[in-house]
Amino acid sequence: MTRPGSAPVVAAAFAAQGFGYAAVVTALPAVKERFSFGDAFVSGLLLGVCVAAAVGSVLADLVAVRWGSRQALAGGLLVQAVALTVAATAGSLGLFVAATAAYGAGLGAVDAASNMQGVLAERRRGRPLLGRCYAAYTAAAALGALTTAGLATTELSGTTGMVVAAVLLAGVALVGVRLFDRSRAAREPGGEGRGPLPGRGIRVVGALVLVAFAVDAAVSTWSTVYLDGLVADAALAPLGYAAYQATVLTTRLVTDALVRRSGRAPVALAGIMVGAVGCGLVAIVPGVPGAVAGFALAGVATGTLVPLAFGAAGELAPGRSDEVVARVNLFNYAGVVLGAASLGVVGEGRGLGIAFALPAVLLLVALPLVRRAFGGAAVARPA
Repeated sequence: MTRPGSAPVVAAAFAAQGFGYAAVVTALPAVKERFSFGDAFVSGLLLGVCVAAAVGSVLADLVAVRWGSRQALAGGLLVQAVALTVAATAGSLGLFVAATAAYGAGLGAVDAASNMQGVLAERRRGRPLLGRCYAAYTAAAALGALTTAGLATTELSGTTGMVVAAVLLAGVALVGVRLFDRSRAAREPGGEGRGPLPGRGIRVVGALVLVAFAVDAAVSTWSTVYLDGLVADAALAPLGYAAYQATVLTTRLVTDALVRRSGRAPVALAGIMVGAVGCGLVAIVPGVPGAVAGFALAGVATGTLVPLAFGAAGELAPGRSDEVVARVNLFNYAGVVLGAASLGVVGEGRGLGIAFALPAVLLLVALPLVRRAFGGAAVARPA
């Protein structure tokens, strides 16, 4: 019997989140056709989702303080389920946009609360677990994309994958409300708290989260566009993103074991260096082989940094880890906007290939932060 707060239960929440997000982004072409809007509107819509997700992360913090991250996670999953059902069946653009905003809020709440639960699971078991949780997210995201692709060959609506995701999200929420960890790791609601949160540590670990998601957004948003300009066969264009995701998944599957053997700092340093080499390879080696290899290597940075950073966040103030994780999670969305937008601006003038030097530079700038985030207790001092 599955124990409350166990790793498989938490991993299921990560998987539902990954499947749902993939279902949304891969359904966008069908939505564009239904409502006849352009790429600029899609960019604005995705930016709106990021803003709503930041709000959702703050709401998860408030719920976790009062009732615990179990309620925040189950509630966020249910909000997403309802929002995706409405978005998939919406008959007007206004209703679709409203449902998408609600989905973004649920997305942010689950981003924060699933990491809160992952930290509690690591604490309960006494060993790293977030790597495999994020691996479940990545694998489910691939499955979500394949589900949309498979449904596209049938007579069903192009947004049916969103309905499938809604069912999955609701199912995990209903199971999770009983099986997620009931522990509370936050100040007493309405009280004066237990001293200030470790502001310096939050900023250091948050900066690593920002860099990781900037790299992820850069590759996710622009890798296919870049390769589409290099190859004659459009079917080959997604190859770079596929190689990237394959490396992210593989890295996350082995990250927990590597951390147990070597510690967080060496694993993070190796991941950053490999990722920087990968992004640099895309920038300086024109051509499909160099780009695909570079995107694959970039996945090592994202695959390692995200679970390691949230694991470290949970140790900054163990008694208030829910609050710390919620604040660190906000750096996620800043990274997404930075990674997606900055490459577009630079690529417009100098070419998209050379623009991938930007995430390489970000990774190298992050190197000094690794020792401060993972190498000692200094980051845990209140600011």
